[in-house]
Amino acid sequence: MESRSMVMEPTQFSSPLLSNVEEQNQNINCSMPPILILSTLVSVFGSYVFGSAVGYSSPVQSEIMDELNLGVAEAMGIAEVFCIFGWLAIAFSKVAWWLYVGRVLVGCGMGILSYVVPVYVAEITPKNLRGAFTAVHQLMICCGVSLTYLLGAYLNWRILALIGTIPCLIQFLSLPFIPESPRWLAKIGNMERSESSLQHLRGKNADICEEATEIREYTESLQQQKESSIIGLFQMQYLKSLTVGIGLMILQQFGGVNGIAFYATSIFISAGFSGSIGTIAMVVVQIPMTALGVLLMDKSGRRPLLLVSASGTCFGCFLAALSFFLQDLHKLKEVSPILALVGVLVYTGSFSLGMGGIPWVIMSEIFPINVKGSAGSLVTLVSWLCSWIISYAFNFLMNLSSTGTFFIFSIICGFTVIFIAKLVPETKGLTLEEVQASLNPYSTKG
Repeated sequence: MESRSMVMEPTQFSSPLLSNVEEQNQNINCSMPPILILSTLVSVFGSYVFGSAVGYSSPVQSEIMDELNLGVAEAMGIAEVFCIFGWLAIAFSKVAWWLYVGRVLVGCGMGILSYVVPVYVAEITPKNLRGAFTAVHQLMICCGVSLTYLLGAYLNWRILALIGTIPCLIQFLSLPFIPESPRWLAKIGNMERSESSLQHLRGKNADICEEATEIREYTESLQQQKESSIIGLFQMQYLKSLTVGIGLMILQQFGGVNGIAFYATSIFISAGFSGSIGTIAMVVVQIPMTALGVLLMDKSGRRPLLLVSASGTCFGCFLAALSFFLQDLHKLKEVSPILALVGVLVYTGSFSLGMGGIPWVIMSEIFPINVKGSAGSLVTLVSWLCSWIISYAFNFLMNLSSTGTFFIFSIICGFTVIFIAKLVPETKGLTLEEVQASLNPYSTKG
């Protein structure tokens, strides 16, 4: 690392020729070949599927419960992939257990996609574009949630499930046309295909020598180590990566996001506001804020966006809690619905800005390739376990105390700010190998 830094520093011996070479390399690094854009778009169709599955519950919840005679716990308890068959099972369900099977299948697909998509995008993109491209994962989730919210206000729930198969089919049919991850090919020992894939992704005329060498050297340094199991992850060299990855996922989910997403309509109605207007307002806020996060990702960095985002979610939950508190006291009745709307919108916009996507970006960056599979499985398992806990418990917590529920979420979001400030590293502008070497300094030593 030290010698690499010395080479990159400008010195008094720089010549016009070297300056031209550096300028050309910068232009090449900043270019976006069509295959890179296509590969990212194909992969993030999975993110749209993810988002449409998340967004499906809120607008159609009451209709499904009425028609299939289901309770809230039954409808939400098995809310999580084999997406096409899952959506079809939902769309053509005649009895309650068909709906259960469909949601389980969709949930399995969501679990896989939630990990594979950001890792693939992170591994195929150059370091100066990696944050923005990986953040498109969250943008597509947001689009899936938002469009499903809007369609769900007007379409029958069975038709909405059939529409959910469309992005699944698009991604499935497009996968043969995108290249494999160069880093994964290097990991399995196929260096020739790895360099060919990298060249394909960077453009025919791009100079990939330095990046290919870095991938090869880093991969070779890990050849002595076997692929770690989940139990093998709990070693000192992976402690910081695990703490950051798992900590962000727990805090992301326990901040209440899926409870608010799944029960958005119910929250607005409970606060005395129109459910449909509130849901549309959420859509209007979500997409621009997520897009802003994508644009800022590689400019401001991950940490500043996370800090602003977590602070905003804390404030949004506090406003929502204050709204329900005033409602319980039967005071300022004309103000409390507005406070609830503003609180949920502040929460939604702030979450979309950073906490929604950046934990997955960081997760895709911080684990060495020899543990990425097991680490990703563990982090994804933790994320979905926490998601299930919040999704299942949210309605019961709201019935117990709406004010207390949002105050708890506000406190957790406040703790998230401290966690980010103390532990989360900045990964902007670093290659994946540099990120992993800084977090796991002993993982590459024999």
